[in-house]
Amino acid sequence: MQTRKVIDHIVHWLNDYADKANINGFVVGVSGGIDSAVTSTLCARTGKSVIVLNMPILQPPTQYDRSNEHIKWLQANYPNVSGHIQDLTATFKKVMEDFPKEIQDDLTMANVRARLRMTTLYAFAGHHGYLVAGTGNKIEDFGVGFFTKYGDGGVDLSPIADLMKSEVFEIAKELDVVQSIQKAKPTDGLWDDDRSDEDQLGATYADLEWAMTYLENNNNEALSAHQEKVMKIYLKRHRANKHKMDPIPICEIPKELK
Repeated sequence: MQTRKVIDHIVHWLNDYADKANINGFVVGVSGGIDSAVTSTLCARTGKSVIVLNMPILQPPTQYDRSNEHIKWLQANYPNVSGHIQDLTATFKKVMEDFPKEIQDDLTMANVRARLRMTTLYAFAGHHGYLVAGTGNKIEDFGVGFFTKYGDGGVDLSPIADLMKSEVFEIAKELDVVQSIQKAKPTDGLWDDDRSDEDQLGATYADLEWAMTYLENNNNEALSAHQEKVMKIYLKRHRANKHKMDPIPICEIPKELK
């Protein structure tokens, strides 16, 4: 990958999209992970105003601290960036009080966290007249659907959604993103512990990227036992989450019935 040229291309794309929409800024949620760090840095390089939000919800200290470290680094290097901590723990606890206990399984409440963050991002974006920049990469957004519908999947534009996770790491290195983030295990930050994305997915990002590339290339090579296992994980996730990746189904009414 021609990393510097890819960086320039994305920054130009962001500027062009914002200019055509007559928008002069972006809002990005930062989680202490590589995707949000790269996205927020690319937005900062446009020269437009950028608001970065650290939105802890019962967050492990390591994730919270990495987010703050990244915000400080951004503000030190890009004067157009302003950082804010918007603690949503009390909001989340109030939701837990109000929701029926019987619907509060772990996954449901993890998705509620993501949707509270989306609501917060759009509150800031709406007030300032900015765009919400998504932080999903290609394998998550179009491979295994590893995001929350109307949570971190609810955005105005997606700067890194055509990049594999490995390519995001390459860009992070070129951008000189803080080392603690470059070295951290990827996590979605939706749990009270430090479980990684790969713990939840059951496969490494490298393996999932291989599976996606294999299928895109219509490869017919024989698979090893490990590759067959990875392919099953990939296809199971892809099929189960396809509703997130496809447009909302619309019931079209025949003209003769109108």
